[in-house]
Amino acid sequence: MRLTAENKLKKLIVVGDRVLIRLIKPNEKTGSGLYLPPGVQEKEKVQHGYIIKAGPGYPIPMPVEDSEPWMDQEEKVKYVPLQAKEGDLAIFLLSGAHEVIYEGEKYFIVSQGAILMLERETEL
Repeated sequence: MRLTAENKLKKLIVVGDRVLIRLIKPNEKTGSGLYLPPGVQEKEKVQHGYIIKAGPGYPIPMPVEDSEPWMDQEEKVKYVPLQAKEGDLAIFLLSGAHEVIYEGEKYFIVSQGAILMLERETEL
């Protein structure tokens, strides 16, 4: 399978209560007109970006059933879904994020607990 811009992230599976975020390019100027070097914006404690992929959520423990060991057991994992969805704008704490570089692009893996606020485009 050849990787293209459309399918390169389809291979990724985000685990548990985590989301994959691509940062929005920060402003290069302050409100008063001063130009900031790129390292300054990246070290801010609070960052924002778009959620590219989201995990399934928090796993729910399965009830223990008395079954015979010879029976075919199929694990059916259930999850409490995340509030964050793909396409949301997330404002998150950088201290709760892990930076990864995949296919030459920088992303952050963030647990839902580190997300402070979401902005979702909804059609009315």
